[in-house]
Amino acid sequence: MDRRDFLWLLTASVGASALEGCAVDPVTGEQTLMLMSESQEISIDQQQSPQQFSSDYGPVQDASVNAYLSEVGNRLARLSHRPGMPYSFRAVNASYVNAYAFPGGSIAATRGILAEIDNEAELGALLGHEIGHVNARHTAEHASKTMITQVAVAGVGIAAQVSGFGGLGSLAEDIGNIGAGALLAHYSRENEREADALGMEYLHRAGLNPEGMVGLHEILQRQSRERPSAIELMFSTHPMSDERVANARETMRSRYAADRGLPFNRERYQDKTAAVRRIKGALQSMQRADTDMRKKDYSRAEQELNQALKQAPNDYAALVMMSKCQLALERPEQAQRYASQAKSVYPREAQGHRVGAVSSLMRRDYDRAYQDLSTYDRLLPGNADIAFLKGVSLEGMQNLQGAAREYARYVKAAPQGSQSRYATQRLQKWGYLR
Repeated sequence: MDRRDFLWLLTASVGASALEGCAVDPVTGEQTLMLMSESQEISIDQQQSPQQFSSDYGPVQDASVNAYLSEVGNRLARLSHRPGMPYSFRAVNASYVNAYAFPGGSIAATRGILAEIDNEAELGALLGHEIGHVNARHTAEHASKTMITQVAVAGVGIAAQVSGFGGLGSLAEDIGNIGAGALLAHYSRENEREADALGMEYLHRAGLNPEGMVGLHEILQRQSRERPSAIELMFSTHPMSDERVANARETMRSRYAADRGLPFNRERYQDKTAAVRRIKGALQSMQRADTDMRKKDYSRAEQELNQALKQAPNDYAALVMMSKCQLALERPEQAQRYASQAKSVYPREAQGHRVGAVSSLMRRDYDRAYQDLSTYDRLLPGNADIAFLKGVSLEGMQNLQGAAREYARYVKAAPQGSQSRYATQRLQKWGYLR
C-alpha cells in the first residue's frame, strides 16, 4: 500500500460487479447503503489486521492473557447480532490506551488499557463495544458513504546514508512499523453511541453487569485528564464526550436497572491480568517515552525507556522502542544490541527484525540487514517498504540485479514519495527503465 486510504483501495478494487448496493443492517433489520460485502470485510481484515497488530508490537506472549480475552470476547460474540463472523481476540504489547476492531471481527486491546481496567464487566464493555462496531458494520458503512478516509501508511524514513534520499530524519517515530493506528477506522459519534448501546446489550445477554460500560467510560475520562497523550489515539478513532458517559448512566438506570445485581467479576479479572498490571509503571514510562519520541526529545525518551527496562528488562515493546530511540540518537551499535535482545525475546514478531535491519544499514552491514529483512518478509508479508529496504541492502552488496527487482516491486506498490523517486532513478540509471 502507498499513502492512499486502505478502505478505498480495497473496496474500489473489487469492481462494480461485486458491489452489493443496499443490504439489511444486521442490528436494525433496515435497508442501508452498503458497498462492501461480508466476504470483502473479512478479506480487508485478513490483509490489514496483522500489520496493525505488529505495529502494536504483536500479541502479548502470555498465552493465558490472550486465552482470557478470547474467552470473554467469544462469550459476548456468540450472543451478538452476527455470531457467525470469524471473531478473534488478543491483547497487544502496545502501551498506549486503546482497543480496536477490524471489520471481519479481529479485535485487540492494548496492555495500556488492560492495566487500567478494574473488572471483567469493564473488559466486557470494552470488547462488547468493539463487537458492536463489527455487528453494525460501521467500517463498511463508513467506506460506503465516504469511500475515503484519512488513513495513511507511514513511510519508513530509511536511515542508511545513501545519496539521494534523506538521512535519519524522523526515523525514530515510525521506523520498523506502521504508525500506531494508521489502519484503523475512525468512527462517528453516532457510531460510538450505537456501539456503546450494543456493548451494554451484549453484557446483559452474557450475564455480566452492564454498568461495566459506565465504569469503562469513567476510566477513559480520568485518563484523558491525567495522561491525555496516552489516550489521544483512542479518542481520535473513538470520539469521546460527556454525552456518552451520561447516556451509559441513563441506559443503566432506565433499561438495565434490574441488572445491578449481576457480577462484575473483579477478582477474576485481577487474577487473569496480573502479569499486565504488575508492570503498569513500565507501561506508563513507555507512554511518556512515546510522547517524547513524537516531540523528538530522544534524550528524555531514553531516560523513560531505561526506567521501563529496569522494571521489565525483557519487555519486547520497550526493547524495540529503545532500539528506535538509539537510532534517532545516531547510535547504531546500541540500537543493534537492543534489537538483538528484542528478537531473542520474541523471535516470531516482525518489528525487532526490521529495526535490526535498519541499524545494520546504518553500519553498512548489508548482508545482516538483508537477512533480517527476509525474516521480516517471511513473518509479515505484504509490507511494500520491505522491498525498498531489501533493494538498499542488495545495492550495498553490489547485487544490482537483485536490487533492481526489489526496487521495481516497490515502485509498483508505492509509485509516489522520495523512496519511489530514488528507486526509479536507480532503475533508470541501470537501464531497466527509460
